[in-house]
Amino acid sequence: MTNDKLQKKKLYAISSENRQFGFTLPLKHTIRIGKRDYDVKLKADEKLGTYILWKNRKYPVEIVRSRQNRYEILFNDISYTFTVETPFSLQRMKVLNAQKGKATTEYIKAPMPGKIIDVLVREGGVVQRGEPIVILEAMKMQNEILSPVNGTIVKISAKPNTNVMKDDLLVEIKP
Repeated sequence: MTNDKLQKKKLYAISSENRQFGFTLPLKHTIRIGKRDYDVKLKADEKLGTYILWKNRKYPVEIVRSRQNRYEILFNDISYTFTVETPFSLQRMKVLNAQKGKATTEYIKAPMPGKIIDVLVREGGVVQRGEPIVILEAMKMQNEILSPVNGTIVKISAKPNTNVMKDDLLVEIKP
């Protein structure tokens, strides 16, 4: 990807309440609220750590957790969870959400051949979208297989210390 394409790349932040916020890279030091622009600066010092300076006030910010494109941050001691999506992944998410009501069971399959290191869920257990459900070792790397939906574990086919092939069924989840 050339620098010109990277500089104009559009991304979207999707909140846990499904609110969508678009932004373009590189990030500007202004935000628009309504029809008004405000200057915002991201800074750090030894006393506060990382903070956002807005209207001459300091608001502490900390990334608590990040996994793939999902983030949890503390902003001014309030927790926020969101994902960052490309236009393509946003469109894919919309299509998948439209099909959600049609699917009765979600089948989680192995994305690659490997060895099951651990199964992190139990049958009858409840999982959230983005939560790890299985750890699969492939090419000496441990990969977390995440739940694509909120739901209840119906069946677990994966067993620790067993080998699986690509597309072998690992877990069934009822949304």
